[in-house]
Amino acid sequence: MLPFGAAHGQSQAPSSAPDRAATSLPPVTVEAPQRRQTARSTAASNSKRGRVSQTSRTARPSTTVEASSQSQGQQQLPATPLNTNVVTPSASRLGLTPREIPASVEVVGAQTIREQGYNTMIDTVKGATGVTAGDAPSDVSFSMRGFQSDQVNVTYNGINLGPTSFTSLNAETFNLDRVEFLKGPSSLMSGQGAVGGAINYVTKMPHTGPITNEAFIGFDSFGSIRSGYGSGGSTNIKGLDYRFDISGAKQNGFIDDTYAKNLHFSGQLDYRLTNAFKVFGAAEYKDYNARVYEGTPLVPIAFSGPFATSGIVSGTKVSNYNGTNLGAVTIDSRSLTTNYNVLDNHKTIKESWARGGFEWNLTNDVTLRSQVYNYNASRDWYNNEVSAFNAATNLVDRERFFVHHNQNLVGNNTDLTWNSYLFGMENRLVTAFEFYHLDFSRPGAANYPADQVTLVDPVRGYYGLLSTQRQTATIDSFAINLEDRLKITQNFALIGGLRYNPFELDRTSTDVSGVSKAGFPYSASFQPVTGRIGYTWEALPGLTFYSQYATASDLSAGSIFLLEPTQPLTLTSARSYETGVKNLLWNGLAEWTFSAFDIERSNVYSAQAGQTLNLAGKVKSQGVEFAAAARPIPEVKLWGNVAYLHTRYADYDFAGGSFSGNTPPNIPAVIVNGGASYRFLNPGWFPVELGVSVRHVGDRFSTDANTVTMLAYTTADAFAFVDIPKSSIFPTVTDTRVTFRVRNFTDAKYAAWSNPFYPDQILLGAPRSYEVGASFRF
Repeated sequence: MLPFGAAHGQSQAPSSAPDRAATSLPPVTVEAPQRRQTARSTAASNSKRGRVSQTSRTARPSTTVEASSQSQGQQQLPATPLNTNVVTPSASRLGLTPREIPASVEVVGAQTIREQGYNTMIDTVKGATGVTAGDAPSDVSFSMRGFQSDQVNVTYNGINLGPTSFTSLNAETFNLDRVEFLKGPSSLMSGQGAVGGAINYVTKMPHTGPITNEAFIGFDSFGSIRSGYGSGGSTNIKGLDYRFDISGAKQNGFIDDTYAKNLHFSGQLDYRLTNAFKVFGAAEYKDYNARVYEGTPLVPIAFSGPFATSGIVSGTKVSNYNGTNLGAVTIDSRSLTTNYNVLDNHKTIKESWARGGFEWNLTNDVTLRSQVYNYNASRDWYNNEVSAFNAATNLVDRERFFVHHNQNLVGNNTDLTWNSYLFGMENRLVTAFEFYHLDFSRPGAANYPADQVTLVDPVRGYYGLLSTQRQTATIDSFAINLEDRLKITQNFALIGGLRYNPFELDRTSTDVSGVSKAGFPYSASFQPVTGRIGYTWEALPGLTFYSQYATASDLSAGSIFLLEPTQPLTLTSARSYETGVKNLLWNGLAEWTFSAFDIERSNVYSAQAGQTLNLAGKVKSQGVEFAAAARPIPEVKLWGNVAYLHTRYADYDFAGGSFSGNTPPNIPAVIVNGGASYRFLNPGWFPVELGVSVRHVGDRFSTDANTVTMLAYTTADAFAFVDIPKSSIFPTVTDTRVTFRVRNFTDAKYAAWSNPFYPDQILLGAPRSYEVGASFRF
């Protein structure tokens, strides 16, 4: 959910994604919806500009079209209440805004990130409708529309790196321009894995115009410190624009002896050689180093006695790790900040990107875009990951885990956009070609040292002896995408797409002596075909109805990087029916969206404790989502959203029982976000804005068995902005904002996430904390 409006009563919308080197939109002014101009009159204006607009050739309601001098970078587009002015290439290659796409698309822009205090990539999902997230043991995970982890794709500037649980990194947000959410099956856009949807992180990009700079520094009550600096604009070389950002942080955790250090650099150059041809080059580097928290063990209420907590978990459990019956379980209050990890634990990740490409307007109606990219990552985990209470000894069983990743990805994305008329009807066709080659190696633990520690004041010890074995995966992938929009009338359009994506996997696995394991090496090939078809109908100015049918595919068992020859070498099939309404009203001061969906994923295997997989048959998910935001008067912003889900397994039968009808882990039935702020505009003192936001997440289960419930929780944040006008002391600083924020001001104790592979422990949410920060623009 996106609050509407920026500091001083202004808004700043995000820009289009750099991976497409997209032509920028002309400026847009939000006004009362009006009937559309004719397609041919807009085509004529585009012809005069000598380029193909990324938006509809038909002028949208509430637009004032001018010649644009902006590059593909950040565009000064006034935001609508739900930030739907921006083109979202991760949701459609047709150059459409969220209001023009027959799917649920949300955008969290830089202004929202700043105002809501979303410091990390995990934070950014918390305001989106129906999305939850957790920094699960060694992995970043998301849930969306009843699906989680590797069924939600995470892309970076539109590029898919592989399974989310392997490749996601919880970096800082200072370098980001926006985060895009495409809900529901969406393999058409991001390939294998996008069953619940896709999340796309977009870095800041160059703009054409005077150079602007921004800086930020912040502190919190845990002792964390964050800072960042960015600069961008036009150089003295005609046609050359630049952008670079650097940010760093040391984020201290609320669990003993935990922290995360982040360094993030990103930069891009855009060079327009002619009005019809431009090139770009981009580079990025991330360095992440952390001492991590792997979870808090569930313990018997009978053991904790007066130290048993209420409101965090409930239910009964038999330990998946040691088999002892814990009975009714709780979280012991003496363990709320205890770290059960070894003293020499660490998690380190280094990532580097290089991207480059061009955009060429071959004619007024034909545009060719292409980019090549290289991604390299080195990841290292060295931890105690299992912390399971043993009812026979009243001690906590622990087990170590080590793994290292080397990943190198090389690829190319090329697309051709053709605007034409079909039997007098406006038509836009995009043909896209993608290919990549991925090399992945995984030296991992061959032994798993184990021990026991006390629940209270554990002697944490060290990792111990380590012996390793090696696994590799090589993936060659090619995809052909066709996407088309046919405008039957000025208000009714058919939009569809098809993706053919054959790929081949080669795997090896050796023991500590370098001898190949049974069944290795082996190869497997897959040929998924996915797509979507839908319509948009602007029944009244600003009021759009839509429906779509969409499909997706992913592996039926495990991760493609770790797929064993004994596992099912098949893909799941997922389909979705969705319908909804999008409405911009009150002269652009209010906006709301509604969607209803039905998703079914078939041929599913589900993760159990350790590396066990059970045949789960199907997952069915139905739900509704509603989001709204308004600015009834200049001083007031209101926003809120709610998602209701009914997700359960079907045909999930196994020897000794059935989980059919049960809910998958980490999937709440209800998620609610809301907030409001008021800005005091009294000219006699500095402008001050006060606000509050509230988040409610319903009950979730920790495993497929549904015997342990992570109880519903509600958190609330309060904030205050003080905007300091330009002064003679610092004449170049045009915008200074000092921010005060209280997170979880009720100090709620709650379970944030559970990893099904480690079901004897859960991850706790952060307690109350305080922040202060200052940002500058000059």
